[in-house]
Amino acid sequence: MSEYDVIVIGAGPAGYVCAIRAAQLGLKTAVVEKEYMGGVCLNVGCIPSKSLLKNAEVAHILRERGKEFGFSFENLTLDYSVAVKRSRQVSNRLTKGVEFLMKKNAIDVHKGTARVIARDTVQVSDSSGNTSDLKAKNIVVATGAHASVPRGWPVDGQKVVTYLEAILQEKLPKSVVVIGSGAVGVEFSTVWSAYGCEVTLVEMLPLLVPLEDEEISAELEKAFKKRGVKVLTGHRVEGIETTETGVKVKVSSQAGELVLEAEQTLVAIGFSANGGGLGLEEIGVKVSERGTVEVDERLATNVPGIWAIGDVTGKLMLAHVGSAQGIVCAENIAGAETVTLNYEMMPRATYCQPQIASFGLTEAQAKERGFEVRVGRFPFQANGKALGLGESAGWVKLITDAQYGEILGAHMIGPEVTELLPELTIAQMMELTPGEIARNVHAHPTLSETLMEAAHGAMGHSIHI
Repeated sequence: MSEYDVIVIGAGPAGYVCAIRAAQLGLKTAVVEKEYMGGVCLNVGCIPSKSLLKNAEVAHILRERGKEFGFSFENLTLDYSVAVKRSRQVSNRLTKGVEFLMKKNAIDVHKGTARVIARDTVQVSDSSGNTSDLKAKNIVVATGAHASVPRGWPVDGQKVVTYLEAILQEKLPKSVVVIGSGAVGVEFSTVWSAYGCEVTLVEMLPLLVPLEDEEISAELEKAFKKRGVKVLTGHRVEGIETTETGVKVKVSSQAGELVLEAEQTLVAIGFSANGGGLGLEEIGVKVSERGTVEVDERLATNVPGIWAIGDVTGKLMLAHVGSAQGIVCAENIAGAETVTLNYEMMPRATYCQPQIASFGLTEAQAKERGFEVRVGRFPFQANGKALGLGESAGWVKLITDAQYGEILGAHMIGPEVTELLPELTIAQMMELTPGEIARNVHAHPTLSETLMEAAHGAMGHSIHI
């Protein structure tokens, strides 16, 4: 029987990062993975979707904005299958990279399905049904999450799909009803609409991307309608029926009921944690009804030696959060110096077009908590780099405390705003003020100048507006 200091169950962005950090700290480490290295993110999530979004950006320019850029085509042909194949190549390259990192760090990889049969034992069943037991002083659960699908919705992988089938299919649907306007919903709406698919986006809540600042939601809806995406907020799905030619989706709102017909429906209403069925409850680990494994700030469960990281904790289901948890967890196991994560201040990125990026409190949340709020904002319309890119929609919005200058949050929508987040999150972490951001000289012309300008605005002396 193999014995380890640490066994990590799951090789997604949380699990493989945790394993690498544990190995770096001198712990004998193994990973158990039942499907693919890199997890959902590298294989069928974050990475291939960004590849598709780049293709979509090019397709949108060629189809809709050729005249603006001086392009003309007599017979433009767009092959969506090529975009999907390119996305697979990108994904496969990174997956092989993770496999290399396992070898580089002397981490044993066991392929199969894991079950925790004792506080110090993981049983692994391979594809042939053979089992083997692995011993460990510490077991880290990093089993991720799966798409939530309400009971009775006929997901068949063809006419009614989740993100998994959607990201792998090489055939572009002629029309689609996207249910849910979180990151998955708005990103696929961006991709498919760019290629000429008729997209109807249905959201039960009153606003698109409902967890974002209200002004972000309004700006995105305006941009989507301009792209030809039909937006139905405040509409609840009452039922889905498959037909010979596609689907019928019955939705209801205060105005009454409506039946939407399309070739395909994407169910993108969120994710549920994969904490059940691992044997954790049998050894006393607290697992919620929603499948989340309960952890403390150290990422430890209530059972000594059992830890959990990533989406399965339900803290914040984002790949970079899982990776950060993995590092902190490994350092706590090893007794090394580490930090406590502040989930409220974690960066959040959505790669629709225009992109959305945010962290911290919204303006409304800050006011609810009693802060005297001062807002600094700057539009991309006044930014030279954005104008040169032809992407001037959107703005940067900085939320600060008027009394002490503390940065409480930021909310951005516009070109490449996901790349602008780190300056603001590190400023918040290091307790810098808007005045210090404003004094930091930014290269010109860059998109990052909008951060400097918004900081000037928060100080009450905007320069270029």
